Parts: sequence; structure tokens; C-alpha cells
Amino acid sequence: MENIRNIAIIAHVDHGKTTLVDALLRQSKTHLNKDVVNQEMIMDSNELERERGITIFSKNASVQYGQTKINIIDTPGHADFGGEVERVLNMADGCLLLIDAKEGPMPQTRFVLKKALEMGHKIIVVINKIDKQGADPARALESTFELFLELGSGDHSLNFPIIYGSGRAGKAGLEPDLSKMKDINPIFDAIIKHIPSPIASNEKPLQMLVTLITPDDFKGRIAIGRIYNGIIKSGQEIMHINRQGAQKKCKITSLMTFIGLARVEAKEINAGDIVAIAGIPDVTIGETIADTENPEALPLINIDQPTVKMSFMANNSPFAGKEGEFSTTRQIRERLFKELETDVSLRVEENDKNQWIVSGRGELHLAILIERLRREGFEIQVSRPQVITREVNKKILTPYEKIFIEVPEQYQGVIMQKMGERKAEIKEMRVDRNTVFLEFIIPTRGLFGYKNEFLTDTKGLGIINTVFFQYLPDPGNWKEKNHGSLISTDTGPTNIYGLTNVQDRGVLFLGAAVEIYEGQVVGQNARSNDIRVNVCKEKALSNMRSKGDGGIEYFKTPKTMGLEDALEYIGDDELVEVTPKNIRIRKMHLKEVDGKRAEREASGVKFNY
Repeated sequence: MENIRNIAIIAHVDHGKTTLVDALLRQSKTHLNKDVVNQEMIMDSNELERERGITIFSKNASVQYGQTKINIIDTPGHADFGGEVERVLNMADGCLLLIDAKEGPMPQTRFVLKKALEMGHKIIVVINKIDKQGADPARALESTFELFLELGSGDHSLNFPIIYGSGRAGKAGLEPDLSKMKDINPIFDAIIKHIPSPIASNEKPLQMLVTLITPDDFKGRIAIGRIYNGIIKSGQEIMHINRQGAQKKCKITSLMTFIGLARVEAKEINAGDIVAIAGIPDVTIGETIADTENPEALPLINIDQPTVKMSFMANNSPFAGKEGEFSTTRQIRERLFKELETDVSLRVEENDKNQWIVSGRGELHLAILIERLRREGFEIQVSRPQVITREVNKKILTPYEKIFIEVPEQYQGVIMQKMGERKAEIKEMRVDRNTVFLEFIIPTRGLFGYKNEFLTDTKGLGIINTVFFQYLPDPGNWKEKNHGSLISTDTGPTNIYGLTNVQDRGVLFLGAAVEIYEGQVVGQNARSNDIRVNVCKEKALSNMRSKGDGGIEYFKTPKTMGLEDALEYIGDDELVEVTPKNIRIRKMHLKEVDGKRAEREASGVKFNY
């Protein structure tokens, strides 16, 4: 136990967390598989993580530095994946807090650091990217002190060690001078000196907390966690204590420890280490693996509740079943409930309409889930995101976010105007070097659909970050979406003649020769009402010609709608159809007459048909 250190690396999105872990793995001479030796971002092994450049799933690695084994836990930096962060911090005894030397501490840093301080972890501050243009390490450090004070940390936490470095260059030192740095070893030395070894005992009965579940084609479900007490042996009989407290005897069929990025078979592992075990078929996150003679459960992991929900349903459009491998309600139900085993911050409820209400920590959390289902071959339809309200003392409370905006000074006016329209309340404003820093408290509902609008308003020069604040009374008087849709009246391939006739009515989402169906949304109307258009219309050919024929007409480039764009765009009467090949926006009621009938019935008007 004296030769073990368990450390989590926490930081804001894009502050160099994964790049630093790469440097730690390579310079510790850890043996790496040949397929990852020459690639960057070794820890971001998931395809989605590489595309987006963010960490979504926490991962484990282990390095040997001298006589000490250092277990490294890479954590997500985005608050939407806070469920991952809260779990894995239970495995650590300390944290490396990465701060960008130019940007300083950011909102997601605040979120993760708050969780770490609540657990009493020792923090080592690493001022990263000191070689970045515009870097100001002294200012970043001062802001970090202010953040610690704001979070109410005690003297123990404020007396944190400081390391300066550049993860990309693979160098670190005690002074902010890159020319004096040789390698990354000062970070290893700080970990061994300042992070305590695990408080555990080999003599006590076995206790292990499961914090991560991964599937394996040969070994079944693999439970990963930290041994709090006792020794665990391969083939040993253990007691599995589930979340309800029920106990069941099981036998460990495989016992593994981490060396580098790989899981390696072991015969015996002592207390304080992080292990992976197989042989418990129904184990889930937060449960305890205990001794058979003296089984004692560890405290369950406390996870913040979801704030956003969406309805998932099987695809019932005219193109249903043509593009996906899995499209039945049974297949979708099995996949959604399987996701609950590995994502503790997700909730799934089934209603009597063969729909599933899926609740998560934010729009990004749910969008990532939908994208993963899509890539696995599923066909689904999803509704507009909605906030999850609570009733406290007969008052309806809604989730609020703390929003941090950094924009050039000339865009301050339009940001203040849009924030006011969305019921935001300004809390802080400061100007530094022609850049305005704004802080608002805003209802989560007010943020829906704002990201693209923000990028347009600031010409792509603004930075926006959000973090959950708390539940407060709903301000009410919400405006419905202020744009209408262009809806197809026909089924068939789009035609350049029909598209050119319609393009002046708004912004089109599709080009020519794309198969569409009646009721599909093909564009955004310039006005607030929906209109039906025929974009499949062909030019009538005849032997008659006039002087005006053959005039040049230009077709504007259509706007490409990705998954997150579509989720932001749709209204309450629209759905997003998600398949492995396409993302379509459609009306709930495809025929115009059905839509009008549903509107009348919703308003309480009854008809005798």
C-alpha cells in the first residue's frame, strides 16, 4: 500500500488532460500495445471522443515510477458527464488539477474541483500550456487561488503544490520557464510526495466498491473498482451485495490488474489497488464485493439527479426499417435498459404508448447516447428536450444553469438582449483587453436552441460554458419557437426546380435528389408559421418556348443539420428521425389534416366524425 498512488486527473474541456496522460504513459516507459504507440490521445480510444476532441468515458491506466505504482484515472471535463466524474473520484486519493495558462480556471473546472474537495482529496495544481501564445501563468494561478477560496476550501486544500508544464511538449517544472524543463518527472515526484497512499488494511474482511462496468465477449461483465480492505484472490468465493442490500455468493472467474492501458491477469491483489474482476453476472455500479464470512456493504455512490428528458420511440416514418439493423420496440427497450448498467446518471421510464422517457444531465449527455445508438445500427425517433421540474412546498421548481460567456466587446449588446429574452439574470460583468466576461443565472429551458444562435451572433468568436446551478421557481411566460418550418407535401426525390422555387421562403436543409416523404421538414420558414411546399416538383417540358426561358437561377447551398442542430431546432409538434444513414426532421402528424385535427383536440374542441 505504501507503493501505490491512486490519482484522478480533472480539468475543463480542452485544457490538455488527455495529452498530459499521453506524456505520463510514454515517459514512464510503460509498455503500450503496438496499435497505440504512434497515435495521439491514447486514452481517448472511443471514436466519438476522437471526433469531438473531448473525454466522455472515464478510463484507467497504470504506470510504474521507480518502486511506486501510480493508478491514473482520466475523467470527463464536461458537466453533462458528471455521473462519470463522481463515480471515479471514489477510487482516487488525490487529484491533478489542470489549468490552462491562458484561460485560467473555467466553469467545468469548478464543477469537478468542488466534487473533489467535498471528498477531501489532496489537490496538485498543474498550470498547463505555458508555451501557448498569450499564456499568463501568474494570472491563471491567481484565479485558481480565488476559485479555491470561492469553493470554501480549508487551509489544508489551499496549501496546494504547483507545477508548471506543457503536456504537448512532455515537460514540467517548478518554474514557468520551458527552457529549464527536461521531462515530465516533476509531476511524478509531486504525486509521490504529496498524494497519500491508500488508507486500507489487508487484515480486515474484503470490501471493494464497483465504480465501472465494461462488457467482454469472453469473460462477460467486468466490474472495475478499488479494494478498500482485504486481499482478493483469483478463484475466490465472494459475497455480492446489491443496491437493495441483498446478498449473493459468487466465484471470481478472472482477476485482473492494470499495467499501462492493458488489463493483466493476477493471482492476488492487495488492499488499496484498483482491480477488474469477472464472474458476477448481474453486478452494477455502486455495489459492494465483500467477504463471505463478514459481508459489510460500503456506502452507495451519491449521484446528482438528471435535469433534462426526452421521449424515445420506435421509428414509424414511411422509411422505417430501410436504413437500420435494429428498429423494433423490443430491441430498443433492451438497449436502453442495458445502458443503465453503465451510466448511473441516466434514467429510463416506459409509458403505455410504447415510448421511453430518457432523462440525463443535459442536452449533450442525451445527444451522445443517441449518436452511439445510431452508430450501433438503431433506428429511433426522439422528441424535443424538456426540463425536469420538481414540486417543493406546492411550488413548481425548474433547473437553472450558471452560464459564463466570453465575447469581444462589440458583441456585448446582442448577448445582453438575447439573455434578457431567455429570462437570464446577470450576476457579474467585467471587461479586460477588449474582451467582456459575463456571468448569468438562466433557466435550463432558456438555453435550449441557443448554441447556434450564439455562434451566429458572435461570428464564431464567443466562448460559452454552462454548469448546473440549482432548482428555483419557474419564471413562466415562455415564448414558443419563433420560427416556422417548410414541410414537404409530396413523397419522392427532391428536384432542383422545386427547390429553387422554394428557397426564397427560408433556409433549406436538403439538396437535390434526396428521397423525402410527406410531412418531412425540408427547411426553416423565414416567418413564424409552418407552410407546406412541393420540393419534388419538376419543370413541365413542352415544345413551346418563350423569350424568358433559360434564365440563370442559382441554387443556394443548403444548411446541413446534424443531430444536435436538429434537436435544437424542433418544436413540440416535431420529431427527429435518427437512422445510421440519415437524420431527418419530421412532423408528428405527417398529413396536414391530421395535424390540424390534433391541434383542435388539444385545445378542447370536440368533433363528431
